[in-house]
Amino acid sequence: MRLAVPMLLLAAITLAACDQNMDVQPYYRGYSRAPLFRSGTLRVPPSGSVARDDGDRNEAAANRPALTAKLLERGQERFTIFCAPCHGAGGDGNGIIVQRGMPRPTSYHDDRLRAADDQHLFDVITNGYGAMYSYAPRVPPRDRWAVVAYIRALQLSRHASVEDVPAEQRTQLSETP
Repeated sequence: MRLAVPMLLLAAITLAACDQNMDVQPYYRGYSRAPLFRSGTLRVPPSGSVARDDGDRNEAAANRPALTAKLLERGQERFTIFCAPCHGAGGDGNGIIVQRGMPRPTSYHDDRLRAADDQHLFDVITNGYGAMYSYAPRVPPRDRWAVVAYIRALQLSRHASVEDVPAEQRTQLSETP
């Protein structure tokens, strides 16, 4: 008998809960009036609030990582995925989209882009430029810096001089195998 009363009470609560239909719960559509808020459902965030991960993202954008072989490797990988379809594998501006009739992007070997600072290239990847859209949602800041490093490596590969080679390695260039 002692067990019967709690079991009946539990059964009554369970059956009462079954009446709730999860498909017909009240909800609000964006930009529509909501009784809870006087200004609607989409509200302006409080001043001084920071979205999740914004602080980390801003710090990564402000602090360029050290140039390493691993960073260049990552830059090449990201460049191949995101940049090569338009700019081409060598950065000449003759990617597959040009062959399909889209406008030709500027070559990275153009004097203007070779003279541009790294921050300019980072900002173009972040915000877009001309017909190029922003890659900020697709490419994290550290990967953007890696792409910038790889672009500089591409530029150096075509426009390097003997003076760019360290003195101890210049002798190896002049020796014949």
